[in-house]
Amino acid sequence: MEWHIRGPGFLLDRGTENNKDKSMRLLYNIVLLILALPGLLFFLLKMLFTGKYRRSFLQKLGFRQSRLLENIGPGPRLWIHAVSVGEVNAASPIVSELKKIRPDLRIIFSTSTETGQELAQKTVTGADAFIYFPLDIPPVVSGMLGLVRPDVFAFVETELWPNFLASCRLHRIKVVMVNGRISTRSFKKYRRTRFFWRPVLQDVDGAGMITDLDAQRMVQMGMGKDQVKALGNSKYDALTVATSPEFHQEAIRLFHAGVEEKFLVAGSTHPGEEKIIISVYKKLSASYPEFTLILVPRDIRRAEEIIGLLDKSGLPGAVTFSQMKSAGQRRQQTAVVVDVIGELFKVYSLATVVYCGGSLVPKGGQNLLEAAAWGKVIFYGPFMDDFHREAALMEEAGAGIRIVNENELLEGILRMLGDPAGLAHRGERAKEVVLANRGAAKRHARMILNQLS
Repeated sequence: MEWHIRGPGFLLDRGTENNKDKSMRLLYNIVLLILALPGLLFFLLKMLFTGKYRRSFLQKLGFRQSRLLENIGPGPRLWIHAVSVGEVNAASPIVSELKKIRPDLRIIFSTSTETGQELAQKTVTGADAFIYFPLDIPPVVSGMLGLVRPDVFAFVETELWPNFLASCRLHRIKVVMVNGRISTRSFKKYRRTRFFWRPVLQDVDGAGMITDLDAQRMVQMGMGKDQVKALGNSKYDALTVATSPEFHQEAIRLFHAGVEEKFLVAGSTHPGEEKIIISVYKKLSASYPEFTLILVPRDIRRAEEIIGLLDKSGLPGAVTFSQMKSAGQRRQQTAVVVDVIGELFKVYSLATVVYCGGSLVPKGGQNLLEAAAWGKVIFYGPFMDDFHREAALMEEAGAGIRIVNENELLEGILRMLGDPAGLAHRGERAKEVVLANRGAAKRHARMILNQLS
C-alpha cells in the first residue's frame, strides 16, 4: 500500500469523492485546525492538574506505539476499536469468538480512554496488541495505519471519524461497525447533519447493529440497506460467562458482607441522583436497618463529593471503597462509595435491589444488563433513551421497574421487599432474558470475517 497525503496535509486524496464531499471534508479539517491550539492547551492543562491523558496523549499522536506492534507475527490483521469501558465490554466476547473461528487472526485492540485501555488489558483475551486510537488528524491517522497495517478495521457502536475512515478507504482497508447503536438523542443530531455523515458512511463497508430500529436509523443516515443488519447485543454473551460464583464470593470478601446484610446498589449515578438515592436509603433503613448503601458514581472522581453529601445528609462515617480496602474491614459504615474502575459488575452480585443511574436525570440511562445477569430487580427513571430495548425487555419480564421520582422509588423498593418470593421470581426472569439473548457476539464476529474473504 502507498501512504500519501495531498496538499497541506489536511485533505486526504481519495480520488472518488465529488467536489461537494471534498469541500465538506476540507471544511471539517479546517475546523480541526482552528481547534488544534485550544485543544492542545486543554490536554496540557488536564495532564498538569489532574493527571488525565498523561499515559495516552503522546500515543494518540502516534508516538510510542511501534514497540507495541513489534511481536505480532504473521497472519491476517484486524484492528478493532472500542472507545471506553462500555464498548470494551461489548467487544470482548466478539474477540473471543473471532479467535475461536480464526486462531491465525492477529488482533490489534485500541481504546480512546485510559480507563478503557486498563479494562481491555485485563479482560480482552485473544488480542495480540493494545494501543490507543489516534487523533483524527490526517498525518497521524496515516502514520498509525502504516504501523498497524490492518486488513480490516472494526469499530464498536457508533464511532465515526471522517479522516480515519477516509484513509482506510484510500488504502483499501475494509471497515465494519459492530454492536452498533444510535440513541434517540444521537439520531436527532445525526439526522440534522445528514449532509455531512452520508459521504462519511460511504467509507463503511458494513454495519452490524443491535436492533432493527438501530439498523433503520443507520439506513436513514445514508448507508445502503443491504450493508446493514440487526445482529443483537454482544454484551449479553459477555455477561453470561462472567456471572461466576467466584466473582460473587470475591465481592462478599471485598465488602465484608454479613450473612443477613442487605444492599441497595445505585450504579453509574450522575449529579442530582445521589441526593435522591441517599434520601430513599435513609427512609428505607428506618424499616430495614440491615441495609447498606453502595453508591457507584459514573465518574469515580466524584467520590469525595458524594462522601460530603452523605455527611450533610446525616449519614456520617461513609467511606470510599479504597479506604475500606486499605483498612481491611468495613466496621459499621452505612454507606460505601466505589471510587475505582471495574468493580460495579461484582458489586451488583451483592444487591438486594438495584437502581440504574443516568435515568432520573436526562442522561439516557445506563446499562441494565450487568445487574440483570445476576438476577436482580432493577429500578430506573424515565430517561432510558440509550437503553430503551433493554428496558422494554426487563419490563416485559417484570424485572425492570420504571419510576419518576423519589417517592415512587421508595414505594417500589418497599413493595418488592414485602414480597420476597416475588422479588426472587422477578430476578430469575431478568437472568432468563440475558440467557435468551446470547449469540450476538458470534454473528458480529462472522460479519467481520466475511470482509477477509
